[in-house]
Amino acid sequence: QLVESGGGSVQPGGSLTLSCAASRFTLGYYAIGWFRQAPGKEREGVSCISSSGLTTTYADSVKGRFTISRDNAKNTVFLQIHSLKPEDTAVYYCALDWGPSCTEIFDEGRSKFWGQGTQVAVSS
Repeated sequence: QLVESGGGSVQPGGSLTLSCAASRFTLGYYAIGWFRQAPGKEREGVSCISSSGLTTTYADSVKGRFTISRDNAKNTVFLQIHSLKPEDTAVYYCALDWGPSCTEIFDEGRSKFWGQGTQVAVSS
């Protein structure tokens, strides 16, 4: 099971740290991605971190504001979000790729294991 936490309601310019924790999986074997889905929009890939943590990727829309990291000892992946904008409002999901790299995690047809999501709402 993957469990996201850390979402909430914040004002523009604020920050949040989302967590993705696992039970029954050893996350250190797998690449983990963060995705988000805003109301009325398709789900989009936001960021990914490889199993080793040495490779990270970001969508252009979040580069410079989002930071993904992992603590394999704690079996947890984090997404730090800074300078939040109203357009960041969405349900954020983490997903486990059944491999160590981020190469295919954003491919729609790629099999992934999903968490239940955590809501982020940005408004003044």
